[in-house]
Amino acid sequence: MSTKLITVSPDDNLLKVKELLETHHIHHLPVVRFREIVGIISKTDFTHFAGGLSHHQNDRFLNQSRLEKTKAEDIMTRRLGKVEPDDRINVVLEVFTKNLFHALPVVKDGELVGMVTTFDVIRALSEDKPAHPEDVYSMPLHEQ
Repeated sequence: MSTKLITVSPDDNLLKVKELLETHHIHHLPVVRFREIVGIISKTDFTHFAGGLSHHQNDRFLNQSRLEKTKAEDIMTRRLGKVEPDDRINVVLEVFTKNLFHALPVVKDGELVGMVTTFDVIRALSEDKPAHPEDVYSMPLHEQ
């Protein structure tokens, strides 16, 4: 899980969201109010919103104005799956597969303490070497 998080508040505008997504090369941006997670904006959420923006050079001012006026809470996903720091990786996998999420907030005592992504899980599993790797790594995909 990542613990060095970049977050926005629900009142931050989408110009700030755009800047953070691009500058830090991240795909999920937690929306936090007083350390409590209230939503997530994915790069896909932002892209869907931005798809409604004009791509004409003359409309650049209007697009910037729309990003400045739209708040993070207007496009964030509110219904979130959450996990706790002590949850096992299989809990995360179950939530990912049942809900098609790609990132989960990690919450302790109601406060956001981290995020776990599908990439984090893949990395952890690839570093965890089973006692008999041939049983896992040589198995055809259709049998897994």
